[in-house]
Amino acid sequence: MSKPLDGFSLVYLDWSNKFSSSWLVYHYEIFTDMRVLLLTNSIDESAGGRELLCKMNHDILKNLYGDRCMVYELSIHTIRGLKSIINAFRGHLDGLSNETITEAVQKIQAENIDKIFVDGSNFGEFVRVVKKRFPKIQICTFFHNVEARFFLGALKQTKTPHALAVLMVNYLAERKAVRYSDKIVCLSERDSGLLQRLYGRSATDVSPMAMHDKLSATAVPPANEPREKFALFVGGAFYANQSGISWFVKHVAPRIDIKICIVGRGLEHLKPELEILGKVEVIGAVESLVEWYMKAHFVIAPIFDGSGMKTKVAEALMFGKKIIGSPEAFSGYEEIAEQVGCVCLSADDFVAAIESTDEIVDAPCDAELRTIFTAMYSYEAAKLRLENIMTALDEG
Repeated sequence: MSKPLDGFSLVYLDWSNKFSSSWLVYHYEIFTDMRVLLLTNSIDESAGGRELLCKMNHDILKNLYGDRCMVYELSIHTIRGLKSIINAFRGHLDGLSNETITEAVQKIQAENIDKIFVDGSNFGEFVRVVKKRFPKIQICTFFHNVEARFFLGALKQTKTPHALAVLMVNYLAERKAVRYSDKIVCLSERDSGLLQRLYGRSATDVSPMAMHDKLSATAVPPANEPREKFALFVGGAFYANQSGISWFVKHVAPRIDIKICIVGRGLEHLKPELEILGKVEVIGAVESLVEWYMKAHFVIAPIFDGSGMKTKVAEALMFGKKIIGSPEAFSGYEEIAEQVGCVCLSADDFVAAIESTDEIVDAPCDAELRTIFTAMYSYEAAKLRLENIMTALDEG
């Protein structure tokens, strides 16, 4: 056997000669020679599902490339004043500006960057500038949503000039990301199809929602632990969550016997509207979701609009919980929907599914659901997908 390459141990696997030593050497060289820039918003694990996925992408790229992965973080600034509005229509969103783009370009030059991973289609102006300046650098853009579709839903919910402007500036930025990126990564085939219809180009790759496993080092409560039985709703205070849970409380909660607990940052202001003594409790922001998921009997996801994939479904699987939700909640999870819960089209469907939960909920932490999470939505699964995408980026 040849001498190991600089401390890297080649593992020879006899899988019908699927991998040869030359294949392993080639991929070793890709991840030890290439220099990558990650452009992302500031990493904040305490925020919502998008921020958690940004942290996941950050961790995977740092694991793959080590010190060869340079990170350029942008701080989001509120758009105020006429100049900021004009700049937003030019693509200066979520921390992008002439100054930050110039700094990032200088970093690309100084560090001899080979590939760029842009974490968000809202950074399309950055993608355009870099591609024009460095046409040989390969750019991969990760689409958390189809932003134009997401903000169209927000506009329908809140018909204001501001909501219309937000939709327009995100559409213009996203169009640039689609046009100038070498790789387009979406969370689902639905989002890929939306890109095709809106911009004339579909995703090059699909990589579903994923997250770090929060349960691995946490003891699961025993099945006989005395506790109040409740169903859990988790979500931040954006339009689809608010309208969905409001609909549920109005049309479903009065017809079921189990208590509903509503957890999520920014939902506190819905207490007067949603709380029903003994039936619906609004908790709002919590320091940790772990205890709430662990003690819940099952999870509800009455979501009727949006884009991307719903974090709450992957989280529920992480904690081994069945999900009762709408078709929108299961978007991107269609192939496993029947295994992990019930898809409900109406209030009657929700009531019937909830009444049958004692039959479908097998354990406080269902091992089969945990297996699905590990295989499809865990850090390890996402790392394998992203590694293949970045390797193909170099080859293409």
